[in-house]
Amino acid sequence: MIRVFIVDDSPTAQQCIAHLLSSDKDIEIVGFADSGEEAIEKIESCKPDLVTMDIIMAGMDGIKTTRAILERYPVPIVIVSSCYNPDEVELSYRAIEAGALAILPKPTVIGTVVNSVDKEFVRTIKVMAEVKVIKRRKTKLESPVKCFYPFNGSYQRGVKIVAIGASTGGPPVLQTLLGGLPADFPVPIVVVQHISPGFIDGMVRWLQPFCKLSVKVAEDKEGIKPGNIYFAPDKKHMGIDRKGCVFLSDAPTEHGVRPSVSFLFRSVVETYGGDAIGILLTGMGQDGADEMLKMHQNRAITMAQNQESCVIFGMPGEAVRLGGVTHVLSPEQIINKLLLYCGGNMKQASASSNGRS
Repeated sequence: MIRVFIVDDSPTAQQCIAHLLSSDKDIEIVGFADSGEEAIEKIESCKPDLVTMDIIMAGMDGIKTTRAILERYPVPIVIVSSCYNPDEVELSYRAIEAGALAILPKPTVIGTVVNSVDKEFVRTIKVMAEVKVIKRRKTKLESPVKCFYPFNGSYQRGVKIVAIGASTGGPPVLQTLLGGLPADFPVPIVVVQHISPGFIDGMVRWLQPFCKLSVKVAEDKEGIKPGNIYFAPDKKHMGIDRKGCVFLSDAPTEHGVRPSVSFLFRSVVETYGGDAIGILLTGMGQDGADEMLKMHQNRAITMAQNQESCVIFGMPGEAVRLGGVTHVLSPEQIINKLLLYCGGNMKQASASSNGRS
């Protein structure tokens, strides 16, 4: 049985979340808190397996409460946020910095669990409850990530695009990975991040201060350029055509999602062949794994996040199982390899990786 503790200053929201989660026989609601202060008082006595956290509350907000709980009690925390409030969405990503594992849209109606959003909510809660969390030391919020990797402005020819796929646990990894790249990184980067509708714009705004590159949501038919990171928008597959332009599609979901990493990787193989780098980061399922194998077979460079640093070793693990991965690495090592393949001081970058691939 998964023991869930609900933190929300709205009794209605508490009831909605509790009703939705209690519809699953494997979940038990063990407590409620109307404020961050109350949550901190109750958390250790309730001994939950997971906490759902509101973000905007009087007194201690969800960011401060998340940090305070994790300093006392190592428990998975999932932010439950309104995707209709842009300020709330951006604050939710700051809670990810504080140690929360994921963000889910706040349920608003008490009723039978039938729609896909409700089912995904319950499924994610059950998966996140299995994640091992450690206590965090007391600290201030980290400043934007700096690039500590050697770089001298010269680039290898060959790689023309970097394509990245991520799902559960992806935002903080993308913060580390994309924030570690220099401003003159020489090729465009395209990203599919599985996330609930309404949250991608806020994620892009949250990421930008950490990145020297420009971060944006991709638009249909725009040409991709070096110095830019393009995220697939809500509910649209994203691909790159032979002119180097984004194309968005309403084609059916793949692996139950749209945008799909598989769709993106497939277009990259068709357009760039071996002149590409494909990266699969933490996430449930197997989206992108078959297509990463195809990239590998076309002599593209392929990288998977290692199991030790993943929240969920689903997508990258499946790609490893299929034999489609050139390197299995931590996020920091992936940065190093990107600079090794795309530019920088090759000798120093190779030495700092210390043969860990």
